[in-house]
Amino acid sequence: MQVCDISGKGKQFGNKISFSQRHIKRVWKPNLQHKTIEIDGKKVTLKLSTQAIRTLKKKNLLTKDSTKSI
Repeated sequence: MQVCDISGKGKQFGNKISFSQRHIKRVWKPNLQHKTIEIDGKKVTLKLSTQAIRTLKKKNLLTKDSTKSI
């Protein structure tokens, strides 16, 4: 399923509207990446949205090699 393990960000639904104003259902999916993080000495693979990765890097919880203990 397309859901971020930390933030819970998932699919969004809406309408695609053409020039003639026809409404067609569509889905926007989050940009998910697989990252391996070390938590309490154990390596865990998580599906994270790019926004969650950016927040973890900003708070220095995630390094460039993407493994750091939390």
